Amino acid sequence: MLIAEAATKLATEMPAANVEVLAQAVQSGQVTKASAVQSIPHLHYRGLAGGFIDLWKTQAPDVSPESVALALRTALHGERVHRESQVVELVWTGPNAEAHPFRRTEQAILQVLDSAQQRITLVSYAVYRIPNICEALVRAAQRGVQINVVVETPDKLEGENEYNTLRALGNDVAACSAVYYWPKDQRGRDDKGKLGILHVKCAVADGKWLFLSSANLTEYAFTINMELGLLVTSGKMPKQVQEHFDRLMATAILARVT
Repeated sequence: MLIAEAATKLATEMPAANVEVLAQAVQSGQVTKASAVQSIPHLHYRGLAGGFIDLWKTQAPDVSPESVALALRTALHGERVHRESQVVELVWTGPNAEAHPFRRTEQAILQVLDSAQQRITLVSYAVYRIPNICEALVRAAQRGVQINVVVETPDKLEGENEYNTLRALGNDVAACSAVYYWPKDQRGRDDKGKLGILHVKCAVADGKWLFLSSANLTEYAFTINMELGLLVTSGKMPKQVQEHFDRLMATAILARVT
């Protein structure tokens, strides 16, 4: 029961491909933590997989490798069935509430990015010190994923804080992504001439996964702020959001920087 519960939890937190890699390693007899996780690319997911191996070795050592691999694959199948229908999960940064262990903000974004096989659209007002997100975007590009990043502006808006978004994204991300912004001449103004701002924070992958949040792509939004969002899997909403931003780009409401 312990292994089954741990496998189920792992399948909800890791991309399916990583769970299968772990199951193959366990079944093949590579059951030390180092050897079992070495083929999992991201440090965060290696940590989750290593924690699973530690739990097995210390709390259920009599369970055979074959049974552990079966538990992982059964959990993976159940998670796939679960994701075929629309699922909405709460995503949180802030003080922990024991009664409601919500998905963490950075973890949810990484799941969307690491699940993508074809397309990613990532939108944020502010971008600052997000190495795990940048690494996930580069990994996606290496898989052949088309990446569009939409930012508030590459330049400073008068009266607003300055975020050098292209520098924050880094050369590797800028090189593998199409970066868009909202030109001033496409924005609404109030009667005093104040411009509207791009305040959307979301990530969409393959029209199947959608992350929406109050959180910008910043270190503080992932660590010390109080932020609330949603992770939507399947259903109509991810595709609708993807198509909406596609139209904004196609009509030049969003202009390409690089």
